[in-house]
Amino acid sequence: MFKAICTDIDGTLLNPDRKLSQRTIDIIKSIKDDVHIILASSRMPAAMRHLQQTLEIMDQPLICYNGGFIISQKEGVKVLDSVSIPFDLTNYIANWSHGKNLHASFYVEDEWYAPTEDQWTKREVNNTQVQASILPGLELMKSWEASQIGAHKIMCMGEPALIDALIEDLKSQKAPLHLYRSKDTYLEIAPLAISKASALNQLLDKELNIEMKDVIAFGDNYNDIEMLTAVGCGVAVGNAKEEVKSIANEITLPGKEDGVAVTLEKYFS
Repeated sequence: MFKAICTDIDGTLLNPDRKLSQRTIDIIKSIKDDVHIILASSRMPAAMRHLQQTLEIMDQPLICYNGGFIISQKEGVKVLDSVSIPFDLTNYIANWSHGKNLHASFYVEDEWYAPTEDQWTKREVNNTQVQASILPGLELMKSWEASQIGAHKIMCMGEPALIDALIEDLKSQKAPLHLYRSKDTYLEIAPLAISKASALNQLLDKELNIEMKDVIAFGDNYNDIEMLTAVGCGVAVGNAKEEVKSIANEITLPGKEDGVAVTLEKYFS
């Protein structure tokens, strides 16, 4: 029925330990030669490839940074599209966070720069299995200034009041940014122009020659809504936000109960 599967990772494909369950591994391995399996996440490529390796889908494409970085991997690594936050905004956020008790990590392509090896860095290393390059934000900006490099993603972590203040500041400037708050203490910042849906549509057109109606997609959070509404069948896991459930074609079991695997078994077994 479907020619491609596109799934979010955190809160959707992984269990509460941030791991793939054996049931999920088994069903994906059993169908991987017959259907394209695309991971779509706010994660960097390196934080997705170890999951691909476990699932034996290393030749499949990746949608990284919520659609800001699209990679083909069928004949080596080829970047299909790259959209980053302009340097001036990246630099502004680096300066805003400097001197405050706010951790700001900067991601570009397959590099992660953290200001210090603090509790936030250690937590992300544990969650993603990727090591950060430790470099304070202002030093990083100095190294990027000449070439005007911008970040694909900025992740700010700290007290909710500080996150609130940064959001209000950026909104007051009408900065062209997605401000995605996954928790009270987490703020993910990405270019306004990108989304998982637009990235998936571009990937299908450029790489796979598949239409959106031929895709089944899975998600749990606000940044998945556009993708779930754009594909042939959008499935919300049971732990998804109510707004995500309200637009989904189907609701499956929560991620911790192997909701993605259950639905894949229904359609592909």
